[in-house]
Amino acid sequence: MRSDRLFDLIQILRDGKLHRAADLAARLEVSTRTIWRDMATLQASGLPVEGERGVGYMLTAPVTLPPVALTLQEMEALRLGIALVASAADAGLSYAAHTLGQKIAAVSPAAGNLPPVDTFVFAGPEAQKAAPHLPKLRAAISSAEKLDMTYRDLAGRESLRRIRPLQLEYWGRVWTATAWCERRKDFRTFRVDLMLALTPTGETFVAEPGKTLADFKARPMPSSSP
Repeated sequence: MRSDRLFDLIQILRDGKLHRAADLAARLEVSTRTIWRDMATLQASGLPVEGERGVGYMLTAPVTLPPVALTLQEMEALRLGIALVASAADAGLSYAAHTLGQKIAAVSPAAGNLPPVDTFVFAGPEAQKAAPHLPKLRAAISSAEKLDMTYRDLAGRESLRRIRPLQLEYWGRVWTATAWCERRKDFRTFRVDLMLALTPTGETFVAEPGKTLADFKARPMPSSSP
């Protein structure tokens, strides 16, 4: 597609060097005449491209490309990601996914060339059950706030914990929350759908050696049983 080729040309020219049309044509597997036409288009659009036939072309000033200048495959990957988030049963994230998709479609040249969405993702019962707790967990991770949690494990045992939420992960069926458990004095990974209640404490925490997400990830075999 021509829009993709123009994008690639800008990327090449961003090195600030002089590029001959013949070299650009060989690199993009098009004719020299095509490069001449593309360069005329870029110049007419107001980009700081200088040069001429027989000499070469170069950018004379930095160019910041819009982050939504996506290829068709990139747009398709983004649409699938948005579909996954939109179906995750978290009302806040689902709404944000829908509005994000609308904004990207409105400004991305590639969006108009995509076929209708043919990928559908359905959240399972575990994800539905986890949904009410996700906003509190995300907020606590963002603000470094401790939470009081009532948890029921797979054996049906209930416990009360004060945790430092560090990370959320979605495994295609269940959500898990990695946290520092102040009761166990260790890291634990909890299934969010097994949380019965979460209460913000208003108490924040600071990163302490041995209690951070980086420390958890550095463990060869982190504990996953509560």
